[in-house]
Amino acid sequence: MSGGIDPARHYIGGQWLAEGALGDSLNPADDTVLGQYHAGSAALTDQAARLARETFFASSWAHAPRQRAQALFEFADRMEAVKDRIVDLIVAENGKLRAEAMGETLGAISEVRYYAGLARNVRGTMQETLPGQMSLFHREAAGVAGIIVPWNAPVTLLIRSLGPALAAGCTCVLKPAQQTALTHALILSCLDACPSLPKGVVNSVNENGVAVGQAMVASPDVDVISFTGSSATGKKIMAAAAQSLKRVGLELGGKAPAVVFADADLDQAVRELTHGALTMAGQICVAAARFLVQESILDSFQARIKAAFEAVRVGPGADPSSQMGSLIDRANVARVQGLIDRAADEGDMVLRGKALNTGAFLTPTLFRIDDVRSPLVQDELFGPIVSIETFADEAEAVAKANATVYGLAASVFTQDLARAMRMSRAIRAGTVWLNCHMRLSAEGETGGFGQSGLGRLHGPEGLHDFLETKHVYMEQGRI
Repeated sequence: MSGGIDPARHYIGGQWLAEGALGDSLNPADDTVLGQYHAGSAALTDQAARLARETFFASSWAHAPRQRAQALFEFADRMEAVKDRIVDLIVAENGKLRAEAMGETLGAISEVRYYAGLARNVRGTMQETLPGQMSLFHREAAGVAGIIVPWNAPVTLLIRSLGPALAAGCTCVLKPAQQTALTHALILSCLDACPSLPKGVVNSVNENGVAVGQAMVASPDVDVISFTGSSATGKKIMAAAAQSLKRVGLELGGKAPAVVFADADLDQAVRELTHGALTMAGQICVAAARFLVQESILDSFQARIKAAFEAVRVGPGADPSSQMGSLIDRANVARVQGLIDRAADEGDMVLRGKALNTGAFLTPTLFRIDDVRSPLVQDELFGPIVSIETFADEAEAVAKANATVYGLAASVFTQDLARAMRMSRAIRAGTVWLNCHMRLSAEGETGGFGQSGLGRLHGPEGLHDFLETKHVYMEQGRI
């Protein structure tokens, strides 16, 4: 039963459209049907993109920074007014802990307000290149932004693209993940209630397999694609976007190494890495996925981290006693179980995860492995499964930390400040945390090196994907 939740509809031009076949949204904790969503289509996507383009050129939105700021402040206020409903729906539809869902929701509200402030501070520059010759460099909205949102953090990962896109003056077409369509619809209802937001500035079409995402990337009416998801899908988007030469901003996969030196505070490291590896059941691209441990402390660290992982209480996100929630669905439980079997064959099992009798739950896994070339080390596993690897010295630690194609995030644990700074410079990652893991904020840019993506989200640089620079040239006496 849907429990009284209306089906998630598409939102185009300020109208809610109940078109397309109905699909079920499931609670991964108990397999119950929470509600339904209307599946989209390429035709609806094209309709939304055309309207977004018409709105961009026909309205004053792109030229009204104070209005944009006001609309964003209204959006934040409306989200805050229903934050408990948002949190409850995230828990039910996504499976994460209520504390994680609350952190996601409050962080998203904060980020909307952050970009509301930046909306009134988009500035260009001026330069006199020769006497009487003036160049004006104007920063203006890039046009229509297509935003593709994954299921693992459906509010945060929407807002960190939508916030800067609206602040910059873009109009938008959104595509939520099917697994979290109900959460997305609730966020859209907050947007719909903002009097300063013109109809047609934000439009949304629910996914239907891959049809909506493909249509968005192919659309000649979309100027920018902002995508968060797997590197494999990001490559396909980049290739498809090349046909129309649209700009792409991609935050893709990660394989974050956590480097633990012999002088580290092991109690602190274990606390941080238990949280850093198992937040959202490891289904987050910046999760600590590889523990790189100096050889001399392997036994001590391994014993402590195993005890910490064993002690984690896995259960429903709504249960206050739970310390790790479910995976997104049973299919992902089966996928990770296959990885666990492979880890047992290729490495040494330290702690073997087990599925619970109900829902999409899986307890944490730790395994030792020495072959850095193994797909278990090289590939993003996206679940509560972490490898333990060793290193002898700083040079080997850097080499192993940089041994994958990813470079999204990393952490270093040491009490030697000089070493911490050397490591932070040597590791090829967009974010390096020192003596902690997974600290994210609206003010701090995130993004990847290598196959972890292109561009940056959060912070002032988060605006860059949604802005163009226009050069206006003039000479004295000619005007």
